[in-house]
Amino acid sequence: MKRRQFGALATAALVMGGPLRALADETCQSPYMPKITGHEEYVYIWTLGVEGMGDGQDKMVTVDLRPGSETRGQVINSLSIGGRNEAHHAGFSADRRYLWAGGLDTNRIFIFDVHSDPANPVLHKTIDTFVKDADGPVGPHTFFALPGRMMITALSNDDDHGGRTALVEYTDEGDFVETHWMPTAEDMRGAEAVDGAVADGFGYDVRALIRKNVMLTSSFTGWSNYMMDFGQMLGDSEAMKRFGSTIVQWDLHTRQPKKVFNVPGAPLEIRFPWGPNANYAFSTTALTSQLWLIHEDDAGEWQAKAVADIGDPTKIPLPVDISLAADDQTLWINTFLDGMTRLFDVSDPHHPKQIYEKKIASQVNMVSQSWDGNRIYFTSSLLANWDKKGADDQQYLKAFTWNGSELVPDFELDFYELQLGRAHLMRFGSSELYSA
Repeated sequence: MKRRQFGALATAALVMGGPLRALADETCQSPYMPKITGHEEYVYIWTLGVEGMGDGQDKMVTVDLRPGSETRGQVINSLSIGGRNEAHHAGFSADRRYLWAGGLDTNRIFIFDVHSDPANPVLHKTIDTFVKDADGPVGPHTFFALPGRMMITALSNDDDHGGRTALVEYTDEGDFVETHWMPTAEDMRGAEAVDGAVADGFGYDVRALIRKNVMLTSSFTGWSNYMMDFGQMLGDSEAMKRFGSTIVQWDLHTRQPKKVFNVPGAPLEIRFPWGPNANYAFSTTALTSQLWLIHEDDAGEWQAKAVADIGDPTKIPLPVDISLAADDQTLWINTFLDGMTRLFDVSDPHHPKQIYEKKIASQVNMVSQSWDGNRIYFTSSLLANWDKKGADDQQYLKAFTWNGSELVPDFELDFYELQLGRAHLMRFGSSELYSA
Protein backbone atom coordinates (compact mmCIF):
# COMPACT_ATOMS: atom_id res chain seq x y z
CA MET A 1 0.00 0.00 0.00
CA LYS A 2 1.32 3.42 -0.94
CA ARG A 3 1.94 6.11 1.65
CA ARG A 4 -0.75 8.33 0.09
CA GLN A 5 -3.31 5.55 0.64
CA PHE A 6 -2.13 5.22 4.24
CA GLY A 7 -2.56 8.95 4.72
CA ALA A 8 -6.04 8.86 3.21
CA LEU A 9 -7.13 6.23 5.71
CA ALA A 10 -5.68 8.28 8.56
CA THR A 11 -7.59 11.33 7.33
CA ALA A 12 -10.79 9.29 7.15
CA ALA A 13 -10.33 8.26 10.76
CA LEU A 14 -9.86 11.88 11.76
CA VAL A 15 -13.05 12.92 9.97
CA MET A 16 -14.90 10.22 11.89
CA GLY A 17 -13.89 11.96 15.12
CA GLY A 18 -10.91 9.95 16.23
CA PRO A 19 -9.12 6.64 15.81
CA LEU A 20 -10.96 3.59 14.57
CA ARG A 21 -11.26 1.64 17.79
CA ALA A 22 -9.48 -1.65 18.01
CA LEU A 23 -10.06 -4.68 20.16
CA ALA A 24 -9.60 -4.06 23.85
CA ASP A 25 -7.42 -6.97 24.91
CA GLU A 26 -4.58 -4.52 24.42
CA THR A 27 -6.52 -1.33 24.01
CA CYS A 28 -3.85 0.37 21.97
CA GLN A 29 -3.56 -2.10 19.19
CA SER A 30 -3.67 -0.80 15.67
CA PRO A 31 -6.56 1.64 15.21
CA TYR A 32 -7.08 0.26 11.70
CA MET A 33 -8.21 -3.09 13.06
CA PRO A 34 -11.84 -4.30 13.34
CA LYS A 35 -12.97 -4.53 16.95
CA ILE A 36 -14.82 -7.09 19.04
CA THR A 37 -17.44 -5.09 20.93
CA GLY A 38 -19.49 -8.10 21.94
CA HIS A 39 -18.32 -11.21 23.76
CA GLU A 40 -14.97 -12.58 22.63
CA GLU A 41 -15.34 -16.19 21.42
CA TYR A 42 -11.75 -17.41 21.64
CA VAL A 43 -8.44 -16.43 23.10
CA TYR A 44 -5.26 -17.37 21.25
CA ILE A 45 -2.27 -17.85 23.54
CA TRP A 46 1.25 -17.80 22.09
CA THR A 47 2.97 -20.37 24.29
CA LEU A 48 6.65 -21.19 24.87
CA GLY A 49 7.59 -24.84 24.61
CA VAL A 50 9.39 -26.48 27.53
CA GLU A 51 11.91 -29.27 27.04
CA GLY A 52 10.50 -32.58 28.23
CA MET A 53 6.94 -31.26 28.48
CA GLY A 54 4.53 -32.59 25.86
CA ASP A 55 6.14 -32.16 22.46
CA GLY A 56 8.43 -29.44 23.83
CA GLN A 57 7.50 -27.05 21.02
CA ASP A 58 6.19 -23.49 20.92
CA LYS A 59 2.50 -23.51 20.06
CA MET A 60 -0.58 -21.41 19.43
CA VAL A 61 -3.18 -22.51 21.96
CA THR A 62 -6.88 -21.75 21.47
CA VAL A 63 -9.24 -21.56 24.45
CA ASP A 64 -13.02 -21.46 24.04
CA LEU A 65 -14.66 -18.38 25.61
CA ARG A 66 -18.13 -18.71 24.05
CA PRO A 67 -20.96 -18.29 26.56
CA GLY A 68 -22.98 -21.47 26.85
CA SER A 69 -20.44 -23.59 25.01
CA GLU A 70 -19.87 -27.08 26.41
CA THR A 71 -16.13 -26.50 26.04
CA ARG A 72 -16.04 -22.97 27.47
CA GLY A 73 -12.89 -22.47 29.52
CA GLN A 74 -11.15 -25.41 27.84
CA VAL A 75 -8.34 -25.78 25.32
CA ILE A 76 -9.94 -26.68 21.99
CA ASN A 77 -6.88 -26.47 19.76
CA SER A 78 -3.11 -26.54 20.14
CA LEU A 79 -0.95 -26.00 17.07
CA SER A 80 2.78 -26.71 17.49
CA ILE A 81 5.12 -24.94 15.10
CA GLY A 82 8.35 -26.93 15.44
CA GLY A 83 11.09 -26.27 17.97
CA ARG A 84 11.47 -23.59 20.63
CA ASN A 85 11.94 -20.04 19.40
CA GLU A 86 11.34 -17.98 22.56
CA ALA A 87 7.72 -17.34 21.60
CA HIS A 88 6.81 -13.87 22.78
CA HIS A 89 4.50 -11.32 21.16
CA ALA A 90 1.98 -11.47 18.34
CA GLY A 91 -0.34 -9.13 16.47
CA PHE A 92 -3.13 -9.26 13.91
CA SER A 93 -2.97 -7.88 10.40
CA ALA A 94 -5.13 -4.80 9.86
CA ASP A 95 -8.01 -6.95 8.57
CA ARG A 96 -7.55 -9.39 11.50
CA ARG A 97 -7.50 -12.35 9.16
CA TYR A 98 -3.94 -13.30 10.07
CA LEU A 99 -2.05 -13.39 13.36
CA TRP A 100 1.70 -12.73 13.17
CA ALA A 101 3.79 -14.20 16.01
CA GLY A 102 7.51 -13.96 16.63
CA GLY A 103 10.37 -15.87 18.22
CA LEU A 104 12.86 -13.66 20.05
CA ASP A 105 15.69 -16.21 19.88
CA THR A 106 15.45 -17.74 16.40
CA ASN A 107 14.01 -14.58 14.74
CA ARG A 108 11.38 -16.67 12.99
CA ILE A 109 7.96 -15.16 12.30
CA PHE A 110 4.88 -17.39 12.10
CA ILE A 111 1.76 -16.14 10.33
CA PHE A 112 -1.42 -17.94 11.37
CA ASP A 113 -4.68 -17.99 9.42
CA VAL A 114 -7.35 -17.23 12.05
CA HIS A 115 -10.21 -16.36 9.72
CA SER A 116 -10.84 -19.59 7.82
CA ASP A 117 -11.75 -21.43 11.03
CA PRO A 118 -11.34 -19.16 14.08
CA ALA A 119 -11.59 -22.10 16.48
CA ASN A 120 -8.71 -23.88 14.75
CA PRO A 121 -5.97 -21.55 13.46
CA VAL A 122 -3.55 -22.98 10.92
CA LEU A 123 -0.01 -21.96 10.06
CA HIS A 124 -0.20 -19.96 6.85
CA LYS A 125 3.41 -18.88 6.35
CA THR A 126 6.78 -18.81 8.11
CA ILE A 127 9.36 -16.07 7.59
CA ASP A 128 12.86 -17.41 8.28
CA THR A 129 14.77 -14.48 6.79
CA PHE A 130 13.97 -11.63 9.18
CA VAL A 131 17.59 -10.77 10.06
CA LYS A 132 18.76 -11.03 6.45
CA ASP A 133 15.76 -9.12 5.10
CA ALA A 134 16.21 -6.23 7.52
CA ASP A 135 20.03 -6.25 7.41
CA GLY A 136 20.78 -6.86 11.06
CA PRO A 137 17.86 -6.39 13.48
CA VAL A 138 17.27 -9.32 15.84
CA GLY A 139 14.33 -10.33 18.02
CA PRO A 140 10.98 -9.51 16.32
CA HIS A 141 8.80 -8.24 19.16
CA THR A 142 5.73 -6.05 18.62
CA PHE A 143 3.58 -6.57 15.52
CA PHE A 144 1.64 -3.38 14.77
CA ALA A 145 -0.77 -3.39 11.83
CA LEU A 146 -0.86 -0.63 9.25
CA PRO A 147 -3.02 -0.69 6.11
CA GLY A 148 -1.45 -3.39 3.98
CA ARG A 149 1.66 -3.43 6.17
CA MET A 150 3.01 -4.92 9.37
CA MET A 151 5.37 -2.78 11.44
CA ILE A 152 7.63 -4.88 13.66
CA THR A 153 9.85 -3.68 16.47
CA ALA A 154 13.08 -5.59 16.97
CA LEU A 155 14.94 -5.81 20.29
CA SER A 156 18.53 -6.37 19.26
CA ASN A 157 21.04 -6.71 16.41
CA ASP A 158 23.26 -9.44 14.97
CA ASP A 159 26.46 -7.43 15.42
CA ASP A 160 26.90 -7.33 19.20
CA HIS A 161 23.51 -8.69 20.39
CA GLY A 162 23.08 -5.46 22.34
CA GLY A 163 20.02 -3.24 22.38
CA ARG A 164 20.57 -1.10 19.30
CA THR A 165 17.92 -2.05 16.81
CA ALA A 166 15.24 -0.96 14.34
CA LEU A 167 11.66 -0.96 13.16
CA VAL A 168 11.11 -3.39 10.30
CA GLU A 169 8.27 -3.09 7.81
CA TYR A 170 6.67 -5.94 5.83
CA THR A 171 3.68 -6.20 3.52
CA ASP A 172 0.66 -8.19 4.66
CA GLU A 173 1.85 -10.92 2.30
CA GLY A 174 5.10 -11.23 4.25
CA ASP A 175 7.42 -9.41 1.85
CA PHE A 176 10.10 -7.15 3.30
CA VAL A 177 9.65 -3.42 2.67
CA GLU A 178 12.06 -1.30 4.71
CA THR A 179 14.18 -1.02 7.86
CA HIS A 180 13.94 2.10 10.03
CA TRP A 181 16.86 2.23 12.47
CA MET A 182 16.33 3.77 15.88
CA PRO A 183 18.12 7.08 16.50
CA THR A 184 21.34 6.91 18.48
CA ALA A 185 23.59 9.53 20.04
CA GLU A 186 25.96 9.03 17.11
CA ASP A 187 23.21 9.20 14.48
CA MET A 188 20.09 11.04 15.61
CA ARG A 189 18.51 10.64 12.15
CA GLY A 190 17.14 14.16 12.44
CA ALA A 191 15.56 13.71 15.87
CA GLU A 192 15.77 16.22 18.71
CA ALA A 193 17.02 15.13 22.13
CA VAL A 194 14.62 16.56 24.73
CA ASP A 195 16.04 17.78 28.06
CA GLY A 196 19.39 16.12 27.53
CA ALA A 197 18.04 12.70 26.57
CA VAL A 198 20.68 10.36 25.16
CA ALA A 199 19.37 8.32 22.24
CA ASP A 200 20.26 4.69 22.98
CA GLY A 201 18.86 3.13 19.80
CA PHE A 202 16.90 0.51 21.76
CA GLY A 203 13.44 -0.80 20.87
CA TYR A 204 10.46 -2.60 22.38
CA ASP A 205 6.88 -1.44 21.69
CA VAL A 206 5.32 0.69 18.94
CA ARG A 207 1.93 2.42 18.97
CA ALA A 208 0.38 5.27 16.98
CA LEU A 209 -2.17 8.07 17.28
CA ILE A 210 -3.07 8.47 13.64
CA ARG A 211 -5.09 11.69 13.85
CA LYS A 212 -1.97 13.38 15.24
CA ASN A 213 0.47 11.60 12.91
CA VAL A 214 2.38 10.47 16.01
CA MET A 215 4.08 7.12 16.50
CA LEU A 216 5.92 6.21 19.71
CA THR A 217 8.50 3.52 20.38
CA SER A 218 9.90 2.39 23.73
CA SER A 219 13.12 0.65 24.75
CA PHE A 220 14.05 -2.57 26.56
CA THR A 221 17.24 -4.60 26.20
CA GLY A 222 19.10 -6.77 23.72
CA TRP A 223 19.47 -10.50 23.08
CA SER A 224 22.47 -10.83 25.40
CA ASN A 225 20.23 -9.84 28.32
CA TYR A 226 16.81 -11.24 27.48
CA MET A 227 18.25 -14.69 26.79
CA MET A 228 20.34 -14.66 30.00
CA ASP A 229 19.22 -16.29 33.24
CA PHE A 230 17.39 -13.63 35.26
CA GLY A 231 19.31 -14.19 38.48
CA GLN A 232 22.62 -14.17 36.64
CA MET A 233 21.70 -10.94 34.90
CA LEU A 234 20.74 -9.22 38.16
CA GLY A 235 24.18 -10.07 39.52
CA ASP A 236 25.99 -8.80 36.45
CA SER A 237 26.66 -5.07 36.85
CA GLU A 238 27.54 -4.66 33.18
CA ALA A 239 24.37 -6.42 32.05
CA MET A 240 22.26 -4.14 34.23
CA LYS A 241 23.67 -1.16 32.35
CA ARG A 242 22.32 -2.56 29.09
CA PHE A 243 18.71 -1.39 29.38
CA GLY A 244 16.92 1.28 27.42
CA SER A 245 15.99 4.66 28.85
CA THR A 246 14.15 6.42 26.03
CA ILE A 247 10.86 6.82 24.24
CA VAL A 248 11.03 8.11 20.67
CA GLN A 249 8.37 10.18 18.91
CA TRP A 250 8.15 9.49 15.17
CA ASP A 251 6.34 10.98 12.22
CA LEU A 252 3.94 8.14 11.48
CA HIS A 253 3.66 8.83 7.76
CA THR A 254 7.31 9.43 6.90
CA ARG A 255 8.73 7.05 9.55
CA GLN A 256 11.18 9.75 10.63
CA PRO A 257 12.11 10.13 14.32
CA LYS A 258 11.23 13.56 15.70
CA LYS A 259 12.04 13.59 19.42
CA VAL A 260 13.88 11.42 21.94
CA PHE A 261 12.57 11.57 25.52
CA ASN A 262 14.51 10.54 28.61
CA VAL A 263 12.45 7.80 30.33
CA PRO A 264 14.88 5.96 32.62
CA GLY A 265 14.31 2.39 33.72
CA ALA A 266 13.33 0.50 30.54
CA PRO A 267 9.92 1.79 29.36
CA LEU A 268 7.91 -1.10 27.96
CA GLU A 269 4.28 -1.13 26.79
CA ILE A 270 2.74 2.01 25.25
CA ARG A 271 -1.01 2.68 25.30
CA PHE A 272 -2.88 5.53 23.63
CA PRO A 273 -6.44 6.33 24.77
CA TRP A 274 -9.49 6.47 22.51
CA GLY A 275 -11.09 9.84 23.28
CA PRO A 276 -11.21 12.21 20.28
CA ASN A 277 -9.35 14.90 22.25
CA ALA A 278 -7.09 12.60 24.26
CA ASN A 279 -3.62 13.46 23.05
CA TYR A 280 -1.43 11.37 25.31
CA ALA A 281 -0.13 7.88 25.96
CA PHE A 282 0.92 5.84 28.99
CA SER A 283 3.98 3.69 29.49
CA THR A 284 5.55 1.97 32.50
CA THR A 285 9.20 1.48 33.39
CA ALA A 286 10.29 -2.02 34.36
CA LEU A 287 13.28 -1.15 36.52
CA THR A 288 12.06 2.03 38.23
CA SER A 289 8.38 1.03 38.61
CA GLN A 290 6.86 4.27 37.41
CA LEU A 291 3.88 5.19 35.27
CA TRP A 292 4.82 7.71 32.59
CA LEU A 293 2.68 10.10 30.58
CA ILE A 294 3.75 11.12 27.08
CA HIS A 295 1.48 14.01 26.19
CA GLU A 296 0.90 16.96 23.89
CA ASP A 297 1.26 20.28 25.70
CA ASP A 298 -0.67 23.51 25.10
CA ALA A 299 1.83 24.54 22.44
CA GLY A 300 1.27 21.35 20.47
CA GLU A 301 4.62 19.86 21.47
CA TRP A 302 4.94 16.37 22.94
CA GLN A 303 6.51 15.91 26.37
CA ALA A 304 7.16 13.05 28.81
CA LYS A 305 6.91 12.93 32.59
CA ALA A 306 6.52 10.40 35.41
CA VAL A 307 3.06 10.64 36.99
CA ALA A 308 2.83 7.79 39.54
CA ASP A 309 4.73 5.04 41.32
CA ILE A 310 3.66 1.45 40.79
CA GLY A 311 3.75 -0.48 44.05
CA ASP A 312 6.93 0.08 46.05
CA PRO A 313 9.65 0.98 43.54
CA THR A 314 12.37 0.15 46.08
CA LYS A 315 11.28 -3.49 45.88
CA ILE A 316 11.37 -3.49 42.05
CA PRO A 317 8.02 -5.24 41.46
CA LEU A 318 8.84 -5.13 37.71
CA PRO A 319 5.86 -3.67 35.83
CA VAL A 320 5.15 -5.60 32.66
CA ASP A 321 1.89 -5.57 30.70
CA ILE A 322 -0.77 -2.86 30.91
CA SER A 323 -4.33 -2.58 29.56
CA LEU A 324 -6.27 0.66 29.17
CA ALA A 325 -10.07 0.49 29.35
CA ALA A 326 -12.03 1.48 26.25
CA ASP A 327 -13.50 4.48 28.09
CA ASP A 328 -9.99 5.73 29.00
CA GLN A 329 -10.88 5.85 32.70
CA THR A 330 -8.88 2.96 34.15
CA LEU A 331 -5.58 1.22 33.52
CA TRP A 332 -4.61 -2.30 34.63
CA ILE A 333 -0.90 -2.69 35.42
CA ASN A 334 0.71 -6.08 36.10
CA THR A 335 3.93 -6.47 38.09
CA PHE A 336 5.78 -9.69 37.43
CA LEU A 337 7.91 -10.28 40.52
CA ASP A 338 5.16 -9.87 43.13
CA GLY A 339 2.44 -11.45 40.97
CA MET A 340 0.15 -8.45 41.43
CA THR A 341 -2.27 -6.59 39.22
CA ARG A 342 -3.16 -3.01 40.09
CA LEU A 343 -5.97 -0.86 38.76
CA PHE A 344 -5.35 2.86 38.36
CA ASP A 345 -7.93 5.59 37.92
CA VAL A 346 -6.48 7.55 34.99
CA SER A 347 -9.47 9.81 34.35
CA ASP A 348 -7.02 12.63 35.07
CA PRO A 349 -4.00 11.32 33.16
CA HIS A 350 -1.69 13.82 34.85
CA HIS A 351 -2.65 12.53 38.32
CA PRO A 352 -3.36 8.76 38.23
CA LYS A 353 -4.43 7.04 41.45
CA GLN A 354 -4.34 3.36 42.36
CA ILE A 355 -7.82 2.18 43.35
CA TYR A 356 -7.49 -1.62 43.53
CA GLU A 357 -4.96 -4.44 43.68
CA LYS A 358 -5.00 -8.23 43.72
CA LYS A 359 -2.37 -10.95 43.79
CA ILE A 360 -2.92 -13.16 40.76
CA ALA A 361 -0.17 -15.74 41.35
CA SER A 362 3.51 -16.05 42.21
CA GLN A 363 4.21 -14.37 38.87
CA VAL A 364 2.02 -12.60 36.32
CA ASN A 365 2.80 -11.06 32.97
CA MET A 366 0.07 -10.34 30.41
CA VAL A 367 -3.37 -8.81 30.99
CA SER A 368 -6.23 -8.65 28.46
CA GLN A 369 -9.70 -7.22 28.96
CA SER A 370 -12.95 -7.42 27.02
CA TRP A 371 -14.27 -4.35 25.23
CA ASP A 372 -16.79 -3.65 28.01
CA GLY A 373 -14.13 -4.19 30.68
CA ASN A 374 -16.18 -6.87 32.43
CA ARG A 375 -13.85 -9.79 31.71
CA ILE A 376 -10.14 -9.74 32.56
CA TYR A 377 -7.64 -12.43 31.57
CA PHE A 378 -4.10 -13.03 32.83
CA THR A 379 -1.17 -15.18 31.69
CA SER A 380 2.09 -15.92 33.38
CA SER A 381 5.30 -16.19 31.38
CA LEU A 382 7.73 -13.32 30.84
CA LEU A 383 10.74 -14.98 29.22
CA ALA A 384 11.89 -18.60 29.47
CA ASN A 385 15.05 -17.66 31.38
CA TRP A 386 13.36 -14.94 33.44
CA ASP A 387 10.40 -16.92 34.77
CA LYS A 388 10.63 -17.99 38.39
CA LYS A 389 11.99 -21.37 39.41
CA GLY A 390 10.52 -24.31 41.30
CA ALA A 391 7.06 -24.01 42.83
CA ASP A 392 6.89 -20.31 41.92
CA ASP A 393 7.10 -21.13 38.21
CA GLN A 394 3.33 -21.12 37.77
CA GLN A 395 2.11 -21.16 34.16
CA TYR A 396 -1.54 -20.45 33.51
CA LEU A 397 -4.44 -18.66 31.92
CA LYS A 398 -6.73 -17.15 34.56
CA ALA A 399 -10.07 -15.56 33.76
CA PHE A 400 -11.90 -13.15 36.05
CA THR A 401 -15.06 -11.08 36.04
CA TRP A 402 -14.67 -7.44 37.06
CA ASN A 403 -17.80 -6.35 38.94
CA GLY A 404 -16.69 -2.76 39.39
CA SER A 405 -15.08 -3.27 42.76
CA GLU A 406 -13.20 -6.58 42.66
CA LEU A 407 -11.97 -9.37 40.42
CA VAL A 408 -14.13 -12.49 40.77
CA PRO A 409 -12.54 -15.79 39.61
CA ASP A 410 -14.19 -17.39 36.57
CA PHE A 411 -11.92 -20.23 35.40
CA GLU A 412 -8.24 -21.08 35.15
CA LEU A 413 -6.06 -23.44 33.15
CA ASP A 414 -2.76 -24.85 34.41
CA PHE A 415 -0.52 -24.91 31.34
CA TYR A 416 2.02 -27.19 33.00
CA GLU A 417 -0.64 -29.68 34.05
CA LEU A 418 -1.93 -29.64 30.47
CA GLN A 419 1.63 -30.21 29.18
CA LEU A 420 1.46 -27.08 27.03
CA GLY A 421 4.33 -24.92 28.27
CA ARG A 422 4.68 -21.29 29.32
CA ALA A 423 1.63 -19.13 28.57
CA HIS A 424 2.60 -15.74 27.19
CA LEU A 425 0.66 -13.39 24.91
CA MET A 426 -3.13 -13.40 24.44
CA ARG A 427 -5.21 -12.24 21.48
CA PHE A 428 -9.00 -12.50 21.17
CA GLY A 429 -10.85 -14.07 18.26
CA SER A 430 -14.43 -14.15 17.03
CA SER A 431 -16.13 -15.83 14.08
CA GLU A 432 -18.47 -12.83 13.79
CA LEU A 433 -15.60 -10.82 12.31
CA TYR A 434 -15.71 -12.98 9.19
CA SER A 435 -19.43 -13.68 8.80
CA ALA A 436 -20.38 -10.76 6.57
